[in-house]
Amino acid sequence: DPGRTEGCDLQPVTAEPPITLSYATSTVPRGCISSSSMSTEHEVHILNVEWSKTSAFPLKVFVLPRAGGCTRRAVLVLLCARCLVTVTSPCPDLLIHTDAQLSLGTTMTSPELPTGISEGQLLDWARGTYGGITSYSKLRDPRWVQLLLGEDASRHTECIPKEHFNAMPHLETEVFFHGVKGCSLGDAQSTRAAHIVRLQPESSFPVTEVNLSLSCPERAVSNQILILQSQANLTWSLSVNNCHIQFLVSGNYKIAHISSPLLLGEHLPDTEQGLIAKAFEKNYSVIASYSIIPTSARVSLEIQEHEAVRRAPTTTDPPAPTANSLPQMLLIMLQPWKCTDETMEIVIARSHLEPIKDVVNITLRDISCQAEKNATHFMLKTPLSHCGTLLEGRGHANNELILNLAKGTVLQSVRVAFQCNIPRELFLRLFPTATFEVPQTELEVNKEAFVQVLLPARAASPIPRLPGGSQSCPQLGAQERTGGSPLLLPQPPPPQNNTIFEKVLEVRVKDSWQPPNNRGLGLAAVLGITFGAFLIGALLTAGLWYIYSHTRPISRLQPVSSTAPASESSSTNHSIGSTQSTPCSTSSMA
Repeated sequence: DPGRTEGCDLQPVTAEPPITLSYATSTVPRGCISSSSMSTEHEVHILNVEWSKTSAFPLKVFVLPRAGGCTRRAVLVLLCARCLVTVTSPCPDLLIHTDAQLSLGTTMTSPELPTGISEGQLLDWARGTYGGITSYSKLRDPRWVQLLLGEDASRHTECIPKEHFNAMPHLETEVFFHGVKGCSLGDAQSTRAAHIVRLQPESSFPVTEVNLSLSCPERAVSNQILILQSQANLTWSLSVNNCHIQFLVSGNYKIAHISSPLLLGEHLPDTEQGLIAKAFEKNYSVIASYSIIPTSARVSLEIQEHEAVRRAPTTTDPPAPTANSLPQMLLIMLQPWKCTDETMEIVIARSHLEPIKDVVNITLRDISCQAEKNATHFMLKTPLSHCGTLLEGRGHANNELILNLAKGTVLQSVRVAFQCNIPRELFLRLFPTATFEVPQTELEVNKEAFVQVLLPARAASPIPRLPGGSQSCPQLGAQERTGGSPLLLPQPPPPQNNTIFEKVLEVRVKDSWQPPNNRGLGLAAVLGITFGAFLIGALLTAGLWYIYSHTRPISRLQPVSSTAPASESSSTNHSIGSTQSTPCSTSSMA
């Protein structure tokens, strides 16, 4: 009932807020990643930190190498004026440029960084000093930052910052939320207070489980309620420390560290007024805090005392890898998924899973889609329309990778949600008939052919006619008939969204007419003909000599010499050429 919220107008909390709320994210206000540093001596990472209010605690920055170790020199440029920073890294040659005050725990060298410069000047300084920029991230109110070293050759050659940039997988941070609002109904001194946390859907990376760490004052709190609103398909995993508090949760939830079954939540309103009305319905007349944050896999909430005295916020470090979190961290780092326009592929080397051990099998969200395994790899390939894959937005496919681990006699499942990009490419295929059943790569002259266009939005449509009114392919010249030839489709008019796709379909032109063979005889043929002619000549000469020797009188069986009488020579010529109309000389017969 919206009428129940009358008199409760949410306003920003100007005094010290009753909660300390932070959440993990890889989405930064501005950022970019590039491959411009790959041809230089260093990889260069820039962190530009801003604060909504003065920070009273040190910022912790963790710089971690990839799986191969500290194989390349790295540079960290940290712009964080008037803040105390602790930088921790296993890489001994990490070079730091910063205008912040480094804590005593930081031992790396810190060359001077220009002060009072803008974002553009900072990027220009880094390019001029090191020749390229690996990553740039602008952060607001970070609690800690975890930076994963490494370069990506597939990225753009220039680091050009973009708004609301997803810096995964090289950066994760936990940021404070300072937009807390509140209101009260009736007695403002009432101790029955509600805390509302509402999660906004985050499309940059799918989340199916939210781990909420909740801590309360040392004194028991039993007159407060925590309302957690999210999408109905989310599961909340609640880790509670020293809290006696009521819960009202949408979706499903479970209590961590307690072997309890998954608890069914209830359907909660997805509007501000509806959630406030729900709190009032439960007789909580003070909305101590109302917060809206992006959906995150990890949220930290510390409830302060309801009285005016508040405790100072405590700083938490990134959780150390545990047996449960290690598979998730490893898979996020490996990113073994790849999407094409039609399929999703998962390939994981078994050697990469050695830190996890006891991997029984790997499946997708639909557990019937199980990866095949051999001596070296787990492999899975499936159409994008199968295995529970969701196509959300343009060019993205979402699913879950499930690792089933053998823990004694119990099978434990570790779920990692992921998103892979579908390449925005135009696909062309050639078919002999309009049924579009069996594609081919050959095109026959003067015969009808059909081209199927697979659009990036996954809409497949046959083209009944070529754009521009052309009904047939251009005439093929003699040279095109004998080799491979690209089939060029006329360019259609640009669509309204100014996105133009171009594609060349390579086909082989086949013609029943064959050009005459004018290449002449080869060497083998010439040698064969020559030997045959010699053999025929030899046999013919032998035959003629046989005839000659058996038709002459015995008295004249003597060798023919160059001094033979003319009459004898004439007789010889006559007997040999008697069947011809004109006499032939001996040389002409040979």
